[in-house]
Amino acid sequence: MMLILHFLGMVQDDHLENGRMRIIKKYPNRRLYDTEQSRYITLVDLQQLVLEEEDFQVIDANSGADLTRNILLQIIAEQESGGKPMFTADILMRIIRLYGDSVQDTLTQYLEKSLSLFDEQQRALQDQMRGVLHENPMTSLMTELTQKNLEIWQDVQDSFFEASAMPEKSEKKEDKPE
Repeated sequence: MMLILHFLGMVQDDHLENGRMRIIKKYPNRRLYDTEQSRYITLVDLQQLVLEEEDFQVIDANSGADLTRNILLQIIAEQESGGKPMFTADILMRIIRLYGDSVQDTLTQYLEKSLSLFDEQQRALQDQMRGVLHENPMTSLMTELTQKNLEIWQDVQDSFFEASAMPEKSEKKEDKPE
């Protein structure tokens, strides 16, 4: 999840657990150097940092330019090329078409909220499942969680459609001649 949030530029640099950012330097020979561990690392090592929710910044060793997004895109590209991809060709084409469009910022906010909500729901579900395993199963709790999640998701979608001036699904159906 953090990998996608970093990729979309949604994790703020001031979101630090220990008050400092782990610095990774990228040298002209394409090698990555972890200044905290004083050793060279690979993209796989960086992916592991993302999975462990460790905040880091990749900087160009010569210019000091922030290369974090570029490196995260490389990690995503490697993940997409092997195994089962998360993004279909259709999704990627749609994203590319939105660059420079008036809804680009709206889409970024929509994705940020959707991913945050998804992450929150996953954690809540895991917490409830742990509780169910230790207590008597209570289906009403699951029903309430599902209902709340559906309401939140609908609010997020409504906000996206309002912000992007796109008609909602129900409006599209009403406009169709029968």
